[in-house]
Amino acid sequence: MSGHSKWHNIQGRKNAQDAKRGKIFQRISREIYVAVKAGGPDPSSNPQLRLMIDKARAANMPKDNIKRAVDKGSGAGGANYEEITYEGYGPAGTAIIVSALTDNKNRTAAAVRSAFTHHGGSLGASGSVSYMFDRRGYIVISREDLDKDEDAMMEDAIEAGADDVQTSDEVFEVYTDPKEFATVRDALEAKGYSLANAELTMIPESETVVPEDKVKQYTGLIDELEDNDDVSEVYEAATLPEDAE
Repeated sequence: MSGHSKWHNIQGRKNAQDAKRGKIFQRISREIYVAVKAGGPDPSSNPQLRLMIDKARAANMPKDNIKRAVDKGSGAGGANYEEITYEGYGPAGTAIIVSALTDNKNRTAAAVRSAFTHHGGSLGASGSVSYMFDRRGYIVISREDLDKDEDAMMEDAIEAGADDVQTSDEVFEVYTDPKEFATVRDALEAKGYSLANAELTMIPESETVVPEDKVKQYTGLIDELEDNDDVSEVYEAATLPEDAE
């Protein structure tokens, strides 16, 4: 885990994609839905939902949009969404996991398969690439306006049960065992830390550098997957050559 920075490798690209596609509200809505399904519709007793609602407000998401997302998660209005995971190989055998939230499995499966096929990849069976990733809790704390020094912050994270802490000029990245994620998150919030992000995610054990002649195919695949309205997250065990970033 040491040395891997999800923030640097993924966050910039993800934010750029959200801004380009104007889909940040949709992504947050899905995160709210998942939080409600996992812990109920009351933010006072569901810390993850509370975090997602704060994220929505920070993005100036309308109250009606937030309410609709909560209603979907609680089943109000007959909404019935299902979480589905797809595993596949991108160009040059790169490992990719696609997490989707859909009300039509056939539509989503066809679209995901088509994206892989269009860009020189292929869908795999369940378990075909997931063994290359670790399920981890992931918490981001911004260094801006933080009134504790680095040593104190890291000590607090380890005492809370974190497995690893990565530092950069902008943020602290806290990694946890999935079973300890909620405990660590709540403990850090209780100590007064403002969490920029907190989620269960998939961290690749290693990353394959995409060959230069496959970069266009690879980025085309990721873009098409992320453009799909049903796709909530794309996890990649790959990185682009430095001169292609």
